[in-house]
Amino acid sequence: MNPEKVLKQTFGYDSFRPGQKKVIDLVLNKQNVLAVMPTGAGKSLCYQVPALMNAGVTLVISPLISLMKDQIDTLKQNGINAAALNSATPQKEVNPILRQAYEGKIKLIYITPERLAIDYFRYQLNFLDIDLVAVDEAHCISQWGHDFRPAYRQLLDGINSLKSRPNILALTATATPAVQDDICEQLNIPKQNMVITSFARPNLSFKVVNSPQNTPLYIAQYIKMHPDEAGIIYTNTRKKVESLTDYLAKKGISVGAYHGGMKTKERDEVQEAFQFDQVQVIVATNAFGMGIDKSNVRFVIHASSARNIESYYQEAGRAGRDGEESEAIMIYHPGDLRQYRFFIDESTADEKYRELQYQKLQAMTDYANTGECLQQFIVRYFGQDCEPCGKCSNCLNQDELTDITADAQKVISMVYELDGRFGKNVVAQCLVGSNNQKMKEMNASQYDHFGSLKMNQKETISLIDYLIASRYLEIEGTKYPLVHVTNRGWDVLDGKITVKRRIAKVQKKKQIFAQDENPDLYEALRKKRMELARKQRVPAFMIFSDRSLHDMAKIKPQNEAEFLEVSGVGQAKMQKYGATMIQVIKSF
Repeated sequence: MNPEKVLKQTFGYDSFRPGQKKVIDLVLNKQNVLAVMPTGAGKSLCYQVPALMNAGVTLVISPLISLMKDQIDTLKQNGINAAALNSATPQKEVNPILRQAYEGKIKLIYITPERLAIDYFRYQLNFLDIDLVAVDEAHCISQWGHDFRPAYRQLLDGINSLKSRPNILALTATATPAVQDDICEQLNIPKQNMVITSFARPNLSFKVVNSPQNTPLYIAQYIKMHPDEAGIIYTNTRKKVESLTDYLAKKGISVGAYHGGMKTKERDEVQEAFQFDQVQVIVATNAFGMGIDKSNVRFVIHASSARNIESYYQEAGRAGRDGEESEAIMIYHPGDLRQYRFFIDESTADEKYRELQYQKLQAMTDYANTGECLQQFIVRYFGQDCEPCGKCSNCLNQDELTDITADAQKVISMVYELDGRFGKNVVAQCLVGSNNQKMKEMNASQYDHFGSLKMNQKETISLIDYLIASRYLEIEGTKYPLVHVTNRGWDVLDGKITVKRRIAKVQKKKQIFAQDENPDLYEALRKKRMELARKQRVPAFMIFSDRSLHDMAKIKPQNEAEFLEVSGVGQAKMQKYGATMIQVIKSF
């Protein structure tokens, strides 16, 4: 049996996605490998296919119990027996699971990193033939990452204690070059075995909305325009989660709240309701994180600015995991970033770590204010390049550029007059002609450009951020960042280049059906999928992805052989559901 055959028969796909085959070949050759692939690129297949081909057991280390459950349920839909050993597993079930793995009846066992640190558990594992250890969310191993988890630092000791000497596959969606190097060092992975695919997510449309007058109203209106689509809304405090949830519920939106202050049972109930499409939208803090494996999330809205590009991209990437068109919107509030800066200031972490966090915060500010393609900006942050996406809020508004050279010259001149000795707040106060104590102490009214801008302080700071993001100005220092003029800024003052800026508009997304696809048939298939899911008490997307339904509505299979041509349909799903879905298609 070769990997392609396993892919088709078990998972129902005709070909591997970029990077998957290379990773699988290295894994089957007993190499240690790092796979860096964006969310939705099919990282789990990189260990699931080898697991079915290897004689022994594959151990999957995953940071969240809820994520394990979803992955095991999905594997069972494809006819694969897997199990989890974590704090939620009753003690009386542990030995029977290990016995089944010993007998070859279970191919994948999911565990938390903390469990591998337990000596007795390592002793139990040594009765098994473990071929491969897959380390999911591997960026958690790095102190330079955004989700550092100390137990991940002990993983190599645990893996090295296994008598079967398994090879290691580390997987992550968000790792900068520094984090990639750290993962390789910690897990003994040769640099030549890093498989890094493009960070671009072609099915995601990124948008930045700059400080709308009424953020809750903006979100409610957006959801009303997308009535049948599942979405996640992230905000940065428990209080904001609760107030936004109440607001949306009063607007008649089916919504649930999720944050770390809720009891475990409450959180589990909300998450399950979302998975089973009983609520359309979840409002959450980032506690609602990696455990989400729902493939048909169509939009992710950040009601508060994110702390860094890594966590933003990971959270935004929970939209469109099935490859269908989806949206990621960040509502930018400069005040959020000031709050994050305060947290870093007050942190007890060492100077080097804090400096890194300040830099990450500046990158987030630059993202919110850049005029270039948003997808391109993110991909460059991770050390790659790509073509402009053509669908983000910046790409879509290419024609709506306003010449702001005159205002830009005033800002740059003010920075020059202040001789790079102040941060952007003081620069803004000078430009708007503020009358506060600081201005009096500085005798700021002596400067030629004092009070030269006819806009408020908030708008002025936004303009300064835009000029920094566009590299006309630059920041020096981290804890106390000072604003300086760049060579590009001098060219603006000299009249050699003009400065243009666009105002992004969020447009209504249209449901796109292929030319030969029947929308009514798609809806009938969707209802049948929901019926099947309720009978089995599993989320609908685990039965078939939205992409599979679109494929059925397009191909209109009339028999089993044709049904196997549908993307994501393997032998197990065909046997379970083929006749039922074909009947829906025929009755059309």
